[in-house]
Amino acid sequence: MTPEEIAKLPYRPCVGVMLVNTAGKVFAGQRIDSEAPAWQMPQGGVDPGEDPRDAALRELWEETGVKSDLVTVEAETTEWVPYDLPHDIVPRIWKGRFKGQEQKWFLLRFHGADSDIDIETEHPEFSQWRWIAPKDLLDQIVPFKRAVYDHVLTEFETRL
Repeated sequence: MTPEEIAKLPYRPCVGVMLVNTAGKVFAGQRIDSEAPAWQMPQGGVDPGEDPRDAALRELWEETGVKSDLVTVEAETTEWVPYDLPHDIVPRIWKGRFKGQEQKWFLLRFHGADSDIDIETEHPEFSQWRWIAPKDLLDQIVPFKRAVYDHVLTEFETRL
């Protein structure tokens, strides 16, 4: 695909979840489809007609095994935050239908124990996970998502 063709594509509607434990650390998982360091917070597409908050809770459960009764939704971003995929990735992801994602992020406070987290889900997304201090999060994230993560950290910083 040419850069011009990619520029004409829409963004995929998506939600992101910043899961924060009682120590103020953020959940991050290593993508299972990457051997290189590719840590990220849970995220995923919004189904047609699905409320973004419901999508966030669904994605959290699908990717971490954490049920909604173990979290409190504390905040959401005021706007949808877009990011573009690197051009070489676009044709390989989502059948080349999207140039990137436009995300609504939710801050969820985790009230469970580490044993409540199970990344060996029906369709695993992560090979491992850990809690990361918010100040160290950006250094762990793939470069093309760092601006989004910076935006989310800034918007939620008073609650972290």
